Amino acid sequence: MDDYPLLNIFWTMLYLFLWIMWFFLLFKIITDIFRDHSLGGWGKTGWLIFVIILPFLGVFVYLIARGKGMGERDIKQVQENEAAFRSYVQKTAASGGSADELHKLSALKDKGDITQEEFDRAKAKILA
Repeated sequence: MDDYPLLNIFWTMLYLFLWIMWFFLLFKIITDIFRDHSLGGWGKTGWLIFVIILPFLGVFVYLIARGKGMGERDIKQVQENEAAFRSYVQKTAASGGSADELHKLSALKDKGDITQEEFDRAKAKILA
């Protein structure tokens, strides 16, 4: 390690980190370009060409011109995902599930309202 001092290792790691962060930012902007529904096809094409042909200038100009909208679109996407998740959970919880139906069947069998054979058939139907 005498030929590669500690400071050079630090600088190499810093450059690698910055390079990875640059690609992260570039992909984030490209994703935002395609996610924005207010931009038309030509607008998306123009921004995409600008970001790909002149990446440093294109990314910085995009952040200056459309950075605020980028954050708003991210918040909107998170809210839509959360609403879809809540809707799914409520729909699934409202259906009761098979455990609830099995419990009702067991109570009917214990009271003597249904026979063991009817219980087994209904249980197989629920679990299928």
